[in-house]
Amino acid sequence: MLTKEPLLSVRNLHVSYGAIRAIRGIDLDVYDGEIVCVIGANGAGKSTLMNAIIGNVKREEGTLLLDGKPLAGRSYQAVAQGVSLAPEGRKVFAPLTVHENLMMGAFPIKERSKIGEDLDWVFTLFPRLKERKDQHAGTLSGGEQQMLSIGRALMSSPRLLLLDEPSLGLAPIIIRDIFKELKRINDEGVTILLVEQNARQALLLSHRGYVMQTGRMLMEGLAADLLKNPDVEAAYLGTAKK
Repeated sequence: MLTKEPLLSVRNLHVSYGAIRAIRGIDLDVYDGEIVCVIGANGAGKSTLMNAIIGNVKREEGTLLLDGKPLAGRSYQAVAQGVSLAPEGRKVFAPLTVHENLMMGAFPIKERSKIGEDLDWVFTLFPRLKERKDQHAGTLSGGEQQMLSIGRALMSSPRLLLLDEPSLGLAPIIIRDIFKELKRINDEGVTILLVEQNARQALLLSHRGYVMQTGRMLMEGLAADLLKNPDVEAAYLGTAKK
């Protein structure tokens, strides 16, 4: 699966909030066609990593390349390059309708026919959004808002989809449905980088994984290997070391 050059390459990334060093020299690669997850405890810096990649927080130091070219440091420029983010907490535009939220995600796309195709695809992935397309986003359930957040990110036709805690606050049955659609999104050609506190679910979905702790990458490997790693099991999967 792995090609010679990664789609996304992160080298020696540092991010600070004042005196607090949130990201400390992280290296990370995501190859075309993969699902890669980053797992870790609360406060590990996972969301900061995603926001640094998309350009929502300032990168203090480091090199980020998309397809071998520098990844822009501002979010709207990164989206135009082919990276989009479904943020933690969903952050839909509550007063706008489902359809209007989705159209907000399509701002980089100039071809109306392409926007129509992407909208049809999102509605195929998440039929409930089509049923509720004229409903205000703030009145949707948590699971429906998560579908909308992912759908909005897909409307920019990304090559790389960043997902920050997509299972946060959702019932197990909704989580299963959403992760099923993430697999389908990947099967249809979108590379995914996933930050997720539900480590088992994330590793079961992913090809490869990284374990993050206090702003650093503690380990990396094939997702199947991390699932069987006794340290990962004890710390993140709720099972004791043997």
